[in-house]
Amino acid sequence: MDQQHLRDRAEITDLVYRLGAALDDNRPDDLRDLIAEDATVRTPGGQSAGREAMITQAVRNHPDDQRFQHVTTNVLVTPDGDRATARANLTVHVTVPTDPGTPAPPPRATLGEVYAFDLVRTAAGWRFSRIETSLQWVSGALPVPG
Repeated sequence: MDQQHLRDRAEITDLVYRLGAALDDNRPDDLRDLIAEDATVRTPGGQSAGREAMITQAVRNHPDDQRFQHVTTNVLVTPDGDRATARANLTVHVTVPTDPGTPAPPPRATLGEVYAFDLVRTAAGWRFSRIETSLQWVSGALPVPG
């Protein structure tokens, strides 16, 4: 494996982790630096085309009255020039927020999913051109947005 291949794999893996952090921390503006302008998404929460539509979908599926923890593992990256694919396992824990100083409640729902990504190298670095999740299982009941 050459140095460029290793750098590409590291940058793409970091991008995958940054996606989860932006969703967990409710920072939808951070998604603009991760997603190509003409990207698409398909998740259990819907389908969208274009960066802004994808961000709108992410905000809708991650409302302020819920808390999320995206645990992403087993990231497998296959670079091919200026394009790449990646696969990862995803566990999402969903709960409701509590007041400061109050113990966090246990997750009300946990989802197991598999991520599939297409990526493209841009002048600003790697960006997602397609994000797709396949739901594998659900435990518990998702909180209803307030």
